[in-house]
Amino acid sequence: MIKINSLTAFILLIISSLIISCEKQLDVEPNDRMTEIDFLNNPENAESLINGIYNKQLDWNMYSFSWIGVTSITSDDADKGSTINDTGTDKKKLDELKWEASDISFQDIWKSRYDGIYRANVAIHYLEQLSLDESTKNRLLGEAKFLRALFYFDLVRCFGGVPIVTSMIDINDNQTINSVIFVRKSQQETYQQIEADLLDAIQKLPLKSEYASTDLGRATKGAAQGLLAKAYLYQQKWSNAAFMAGEVINSNQYQLMADVSHVWREIGENGSESLYEVQATLTKGIQSYTDVQGPRGTPDLGWGFNTPSLSLVNSFDTNDLRLKAAVMFVPSTLWDGYQTSTSWTNPRYNYKAYQSSIAESWNGNKSETAKNLRILKFSDIILIKAESELQLGNQSEALGLINSLRFRAGLPDRNSITLQDIYNERRWEMAMEHDRWFDLVRTGQAKTAMAADGKTFIEGKHELFPIPSEQIIASGGLLTQNFGY
Repeated sequence: MIKINSLTAFILLIISSLIISCEKQLDVEPNDRMTEIDFLNNPENAESLINGIYNKQLDWNMYSFSWIGVTSITSDDADKGSTINDTGTDKKKLDELKWEASDISFQDIWKSRYDGIYRANVAIHYLEQLSLDESTKNRLLGEAKFLRALFYFDLVRCFGGVPIVTSMIDINDNQTINSVIFVRKSQQETYQQIEADLLDAIQKLPLKSEYASTDLGRATKGAAQGLLAKAYLYQQKWSNAAFMAGEVINSNQYQLMADVSHVWREIGENGSESLYEVQATLTKGIQSYTDVQGPRGTPDLGWGFNTPSLSLVNSFDTNDLRLKAAVMFVPSTLWDGYQTSTSWTNPRYNYKAYQSSIAESWNGNKSETAKNLRILKFSDIILIKAESELQLGNQSEALGLINSLRFRAGLPDRNSITLQDIYNERRWEMAMEHDRWFDLVRTGQAKTAMAADGKTFIEGKHELFPIPSEQIIASGGLLTQNFGY
């Protein structure tokens, strides 16, 4: 597993000082002193620079409250939850599709991704200068480019075209800042950057099985291929998506876990179904991801937000094993023997966010648990492959892939398959996993789905979230706003 340590912060402090004062570059260091390049030429130190990018994924503004709100509470899979009077800052507005450009969730998503991109750009800048073993150097570059692509993928799904920054920029260079950081590229150009990074990462990264156990959780060739397949899917590049998903499937590195309820538990972390997860430990967990979604009441297990909707529950076949893997019902006995409390505020909670204090690693700090966040799973790749193949007219192949998921879910095989069938299977397989809103938008189902949920989806506006108003102000008006805001 990836180890994040204090060396990362030290290295980032060194690098930050270089950016702030460009006249103090490495080539003017006295020969009798160790330069930053000398320091980073040690493979362990260089690796710690990459760990700093991974480390960003644990921060509050990355995958916690704001991401949960924007990707899940907005959708028909989830309600705001908590209590009627607790708005969760802007989460009530997100639930009602009445968000504004000034809402903190959009600022968090924008800032966190660009913080991650900044770290990736710094790492790439220095790695390209280092005298490391070529295979080590390539792997580290591949990891940085995978992570940069992942951050841009989040941005493009949320905001459309965004500024593309792929190099270190001096904060005193106003001309470059105004022409790069404050200028949005098109959605197509943003995807082109994602594709370029991932194609390069695929060439540089090892297979999952080629990593040592101490490096479990690092970006792999399969992770880069899987994310690229997903980026192709969002652009409706069906042939490319089918091919790249096929590369993952045929690599023999991944397989479905036998028990679908194990996928999001500790027993399933970095398992056979995992392409990429955010690595969390008891001493360095994802800030409040589980706490935000834990049951609210007595005893208190969390804030109670992002509760599975009745719409989601009713959409499942009653015999579908995926329902009980995704939704915690109150009252019930949980998988670890814990009895849910009838005094809890809501009748349902996100089971996939549950961290057991009885049967899993636990130190009493529910705001920073050791629960990994699944970003890319093998089941997602199967769904991408199935959807792309059906779009290409290959019904039999799509049918076989979907039936493999249904078999694990305890359901009978389908005899035929439609696009809507695949969309439904995707909803059930990926329930509460932060994809539903984007799936509704990209497949054109959002308006109908939101109407069925009693909400008004405005076509031409709600497909994208607003560029954070703070960013537009900081740019002096150079950043353009999305339509309708």
